[in-house]
Amino acid sequence: MIEIGGMARARNSTAPTAANEAPLLRHGDGGIVTLTLNRPRQYNALSDALLTELQAALDSLAGDPTVRIVVLAGAGPAFCAGHDLKEMRARPDRAYYRDLFERCTRMMLTLTQMPQPVIARVHGIATAAGCQLVAACDLAIAASEARFATSGINVGLFCSTPAVPLSRNIPAKQAAEMLLTGDFIDAETALRYGLVNRVVPAVALDDAVADLANRIAAKSSVAVAAGKRLFHRQRDLDLRAAYDLAIETMTDNMMAEDVDEGIDAFIEKRRPAWKGR
Repeated sequence: MIEIGGMARARNSTAPTAANEAPLLRHGDGGIVTLTLNRPRQYNALSDALLTELQAALDSLAGDPTVRIVVLAGAGPAFCAGHDLKEMRARPDRAYYRDLFERCTRMMLTLTQMPQPVIARVHGIATAAGCQLVAACDLAIAASEARFATSGINVGLFCSTPAVPLSRNIPAKQAAEMLLTGDFIDAETALRYGLVNRVVPAVALDDAVADLANRIAAKSSVAVAAGKRLFHRQRDLDLRAAYDLAIETMTDNMMAEDVDEGIDAFIEKRRPAWKGR
């Protein structure tokens, strides 16, 4: 790992993971924590062990007020190839499959519900549940060589759970085509669809993620957490209900000490010193 702009950067190394090495790596600095999926030989497929580790890490980070931003990355040549199909095939049991998809859904919901913004740092491929991960994150920056697909249909399995966040990120016709064909889209197409925020050359990926993370980390944690919660909740409401929730959120936000400090700093033409309250 190397440090750039106050956050950890994971090199796109293709070195194999040692048998006793953790399936998830965590590195943080200055309130920005990077979680790196660490099964490079399996293209970071979401094994049972990796899902367990990722859920535990997200739960821990969600409750840590010193953490401002979470970056989700992948070791080796890919971001994430989805579920571990070999592991799934070895356990042909309905109860196991349901539990697996419930656990994966809980993890995806945690990405949305935790107070810190989550940024996907995407390189290589992001397929099936890996594409779902990108869609479930609040923000995503992709290397120009990244490719995306909901490819379950190619093995006779419609990507039903990935369809949920995907169809909330991109237009319906484009989502349906991805889900029904399993075809890859390139990074520029993902940008045009709205699946990622920006596309940069691979050599600039870490700097672009660091820049975005640091710009958000410089804001009031109170406003960011309240804003993220409101943003996701209001999307499923009708217009009046969305405004009602926004009114309540903004009223509560106005009572925070950070708003007093922010307004005073604006009037006094100085940088605010956030209190996080």
